[in-house]
Amino acid sequence: MMYQGSCHCGAVAYQVEADISSALSCNCSICSRKGYLLAFVPGASLTMFKTDVPLSSYTFNTHKIKHQFCPVCGCAPFGLGVDPEGHEVAALNVRCLEEIDLDALEIHKYDGKQSQ
Repeated sequence: MMYQGSCHCGAVAYQVEADISSALSCNCSICSRKGYLLAFVPGASLTMFKTDVPLSSYTFNTHKIKHQFCPVCGCAPFGLGVDPEGHEVAALNVRCLEEIDLDALEIHKYDGKQSQ
């Protein structure tokens, strides 16, 4: 399925081709503070189509994910990283995807506090 996503102010918008039926709820310091629900997809499935402003990036701890956020509204719609096999991935904040039913997603809890 093709999803459209964006930051809150609309300065950054993208589309992603993915079958998203579940999301990860992590309790690490950034995910819990930001309220992320993440779905990981191949990096090539993410296509940017609006970048009115350059995205800002934030990494911490092991620097595995480069959290991308809009410098205008502060919304963080996705992160970029590499999976354990070395493939590029996008960590989508599914809360930033249009027309996704969050209540229909299977939520998997991940203990990121122990990984920090």
